[in-house]
Amino acid sequence: MAELDTPRILAKLDALEGYLEELKSIVPLDFGEYQRNFEKRRACERPLQISIETVIDVCSLLVKDMRLGLPGEEDDLFDKLHRAGVISERMRNKLRKMKGLRNILVHEYARVDDRLVYVMLRERLDDFVAFKHEILGFLEGRGNTTMDSGR
Repeated sequence: MAELDTPRILAKLDALEGYLEELKSIVPLDFGEYQRNFEKRRACERPLQISIETVIDVCSLLVKDMRLGLPGEEDDLFDKLHRAGVISERMRNKLRKMKGLRNILVHEYARVDDRLVYVMLRERLDDFVAFKHEILGFLEGRGNTTMDSGR
């Protein structure tokens, strides 16, 4: 069984929890306010981007530590983890969508769909929580959780 850098993975999951709490505290209650307030939109987009990057980082660490091979691109990370039984097929599909949104936020700024981002902020943050639970469940199944990652 490959040795996992569990403390680093748990630290990233803990940081993810912090980003999600930050998002929950700043996202407006209605889309109109979100759309009208440029500063609020940008203040929400950055922690959302960082949250997605943190998820990708956790996936990269697991693929590397488990010696699942070199991914050709980020989607390969999700496929490798799914095939290894680390994440569910449903989670793999959610991660692909998250990565796509992150790419738009980072690389195609003029194409950002405010409604899509807002829906993610108001209705899809639980996908991050579900990711965290799947990873913690995998680590616990391996006997690899030695510190509490909950807040």
